[in-house]
Amino acid sequence: MVESAGGGPGDGAAEVLDRPLPDGVRRRVVQIVSDGFGGLTVGELPAQLRQYARFAPNRRAKFAGNAMAAALETDPLFRQRIGEKFREAQPELSGALDAGSPPPAADPLDVAAAAYVLRPTGWVKLVTAAGEEALRADAERADEENRAELERLREELAAARDHTRTETERMRTELDAAKKEADSLHRKLRAALSDVKRGEAALRKVHAEMDAVRTEGQAQVSAAESETRRLKSRLGEAEAALEATRKAAREGRSVEDMRVRLLLDTVLDAAQGLRRELALPPVSVRPAETVDAVEPGRMTPKDIAARALSENDPAILDQLLALPQAHLVVDGYNVTKTGYPQMPLEKQRLRLLGQLSQLAAQTGAEVTCVFDGAELAAPVLLAPPRGVRVLFSKPGVTADELIRQLVRAEPPGRPVIVASTDREVADGVARAGARPVASAMLLKRLS
Repeated sequence: MVESAGGGPGDGAAEVLDRPLPDGVRRRVVQIVSDGFGGLTVGELPAQLRQYARFAPNRRAKFAGNAMAAALETDPLFRQRIGEKFREAQPELSGALDAGSPPPAADPLDVAAAAYVLRPTGWVKLVTAAGEEALRADAERADEENRAELERLREELAAARDHTRTETERMRTELDAAKKEADSLHRKLRAALSDVKRGEAALRKVHAEMDAVRTEGQAQVSAAESETRRLKSRLGEAEAALEATRKAAREGRSVEDMRVRLLLDTVLDAAQGLRRELALPPVSVRPAETVDAVEPGRMTPKDIAARALSENDPAILDQLLALPQAHLVVDGYNVTKTGYPQMPLEKQRLRLLGQLSQLAAQTGAEVTCVFDGAELAAPVLLAPPRGVRVLFSKPGVTADELIRQLVRAEPPGRPVIVASTDREVADGVARAGARPVASAMLLKRLS
């Protein structure tokens, strides 16, 4: 177990261990080295330990434990210095070890670690005895733990057996109840099967009755549809007769009105004094003039559309504005941004309104120019030019919607022309009876 290393029989440094250092002893040895580490200078430390000189004791023991144990084993001078620091810190334990009589009440691991560092005579026996004592203590502790675990398992087994007996009794009771319930369900199932068979027979009977009713209903529906078609035909004939009657009544009233006016004119011609006194105008309407037709020199929007002019020819616009009581509605910003978009909005408005004023003076048509109020940062102070009505849309209302409102406000039959390139606006006003023209056509006419 102990081998001589060249020293005398009383020299503990000559003794060596023939087995690894027990773990408990090794941890105590590392702690002793870590405690004495801080009292040495960097020059007194082995080269491999100098990098840990500034570590805290706990970090030194954690990260440099293996290096300190190896240095303590291989460097006698370092071990001697650590032993001196330990003697200063633990003089009583060190003296007892030097005397060969370790304290009986001391922890065997502490005694073995101190003996390993100080290397008194017989330190190998102390380390070996401490290891055996630690193993014996571990074995006793493991035995106690095993006994406690065995006792716990026995208690759990007894409890499991009791629980198993209780569960078995409960399951037997539940099984008996389930058997009784199954018998009851079997009886109910047999009764339900009988009811199902009776229900199927009743259902077949109902299906047969429903087929008969459906056949009868289809026949009635066919008859009703035939009667409906006959009534619709008679209703159409009645509506046509009613419309013919209404038309005849209207024509009759018109003829009677004209005859009365003609008689009145005759009376007025006979009574010249009364005519001068009352200053009545002569008769201006004759019965022949009530017939709807196109007189020579007059044109309608449909007649203009039939002329052989280009779609963008400004002459079309002149012909439209020449119609009696023509009303031109202009989508302001749509026209200005088509013709001169680079100008500020204020100058765009002034330029367009000046040109529209000249157009109104030339044609005598009513002109309304609509601007989108959403494009304005503040109310516009503007004096409308002569002959042009200027409108801005209200908040929440677009200029397109305002144009459609203007067109819907006109009576049917009045010539209304809308200048805008917006396809949605053009389609909307066309459905309302107005004539849309492109902004480019108006710009050509104005220029």
